[in-house]
Amino acid sequence: MADDAIRTEVTDRLTRAGENGVLRVITCGSVDDGKSTLIGRLLFDSKLLFEDQIKILERDSRKHGTAGEEIDFALLLDGLEAEREQGITIDVAYRFFNTEKRKFIVADTPGHEQYTRNMATGASTADLAIILVDARKGVLTQTKRHTYIANMMGIRHAVVAVNKMDLVDHSRARFHEIVSEYLTIAEDLGFASITPIPISARYGDNIFARSDAMKWHDGPTLMEHLERVDTNVDKEAAYAFRFPVQWVNRPNLDFRGFSGTVASGEVSPGDDVVVAHSGKSAQIARVVTADGDRDSATAGEAVTLVLDREIDIARGDMLTDPQQRPEVSDQFAAEILWMTDEEMLPGRSYLLKAGGQIVPASVTTLKHKLNVNSFEKEPGKSLKLNEIGVCTLSTSRPIAFDPYTDQRETGSFILIDRFTNQTVGAGMIEFSLRRASNIHTHAMDVNKDRRAGMKGQKPAVLWFTGLSGAGKSTIANLVERKLAEAGRHTYSLDGDNVRHGLNKDLGFTDVDRVENIRRIGEVAKLFVDAGLIVTCSFISPFRSERQMVREQVEAGEFVEIFVDAPLEVCIERDPKGLYKKAQAGEIKNFTGFDSPYEAPEHAEIHLKTDDLSAEDAAERVIEELIARGFIG
Repeated sequence: MADDAIRTEVTDRLTRAGENGVLRVITCGSVDDGKSTLIGRLLFDSKLLFEDQIKILERDSRKHGTAGEEIDFALLLDGLEAEREQGITIDVAYRFFNTEKRKFIVADTPGHEQYTRNMATGASTADLAIILVDARKGVLTQTKRHTYIANMMGIRHAVVAVNKMDLVDHSRARFHEIVSEYLTIAEDLGFASITPIPISARYGDNIFARSDAMKWHDGPTLMEHLERVDTNVDKEAAYAFRFPVQWVNRPNLDFRGFSGTVASGEVSPGDDVVVAHSGKSAQIARVVTADGDRDSATAGEAVTLVLDREIDIARGDMLTDPQQRPEVSDQFAAEILWMTDEEMLPGRSYLLKAGGQIVPASVTTLKHKLNVNSFEKEPGKSLKLNEIGVCTLSTSRPIAFDPYTDQRETGSFILIDRFTNQTVGAGMIEFSLRRASNIHTHAMDVNKDRRAGMKGQKPAVLWFTGLSGAGKSTIANLVERKLAEAGRHTYSLDGDNVRHGLNKDLGFTDVDRVENIRRIGEVAKLFVDAGLIVTCSFISPFRSERQMVREQVEAGEFVEIFVDAPLEVCIERDPKGLYKKAQAGEIKNFTGFDSPYEAPEHAEIHLKTDDLSAEDAAERVIEELIARGFIG
């Protein structure tokens, strides 16, 4: 058939398609289970490929294919050269096709464990997951992991596609053996439906047409099931109105609107709305788009909303239904998928992005981890790459959200490393911690400014950081003595001293080090509130934790002092004999040996103590405090 004729037929079918709406599908499973081949077969059998595309596919199959003289349908998806060379999927590939009954958006996701984060990205918007299982290999660890992530991401419908049935002689017994094993681990996850189908993606068996070799299968073909599965109950339009504000749109003095995408529900002029955080209310005056005003907007549509009155709204706020408001809290429980090689450490400060909201946040507790083989809960102190855990989180200010099971758009978030800007985790909020809404700041008559005024000084945290043996405690002690002699009010927090009391329950793992600094930061904040100048002498090896302490006090109250001495100088001094023990293997997780130290990049004071005496270093600090107005 000529391409013009095919285009005419395609246009015709696109016009007729959609009786059952759009279905978003993700294919997942382990490496080489046939995900790309399956989608390629769906595209080919749907007869939406042009002749030139088929010719290119035939040519590429001869060059890169793994199907001998036959067409390798996987090449329709594996677009990256690295994917074709290795025969694996690396990135998420989206394809669109349709039948007369439905339109489909299909995401082909990587099976390799290294690219689990890409699979999670594809699952976050899908309605149905096709979990492929190689009939020869059966259910693998990655099969289980992808099943759990699909469910975790809110997918309610699963198809267990047992592929490569031709390589096991189309064995009915083998099919039922695999399905039985799969259902044992998946049936309690909460999917609305799990539909097993035996297929051979390479030859099209039970894809569009029924297989003559598997007449024993009395269930639907894959396409029959995809065309009729009902996901309407999962649609965002059924939920209460949610509108995260992405941009305050003010092109001139006569127009002020709020732009974003409707996350759920529907909105029309005349509707009452409230700002989730402040509770301030207004009515919708206009629903504006690039094509003019609209009578309404529903979930998924990008619009600008104009209100009937001026109220304070900024990027990150959320407009909501006044009768069905979201939770607003700074503490909540969430399920987290960790996505980077650097492990998650409770207490470390990350950036949490939920819709347009971006706030500093930390994991306060890892309640348990998930064993992906058995789906059992296991204890743990941190999460590593591809691990899943249930955690409690604390944000620096309250955020608006819904439980993820109720609303995917407003119940999800990502965690971002504050220094690399890399996405390190994806989270699904389960519920607000009620204690967060029952704890309020009590206003005191005597505040920090008054306490500091009585002392005639400006409060500060003097944070001495550096390797063991660099001279932190010695210099801090001299600085405090000079301040005391000048009549200043001070207190000293030292690494060794606090481990005799406040932090005696902590060891020296990365997790414990983070918690150690978190606690010290909270104590230092209290001393600053008391109007004191507090010296803190801690190795504090991680920039994230030093930044966390900085952000707990007001701007200008945190002075980072980098006590800098080369490792060989510290080893030579070795005042406590710790380096000698570390070299002998008697001390584990020792900074400078088997635990890293992240040197400050922009310290307020940099003291190079290999050629600077402790007395001179202390004088330098005092001079800097005078220059910055902390003391007169």
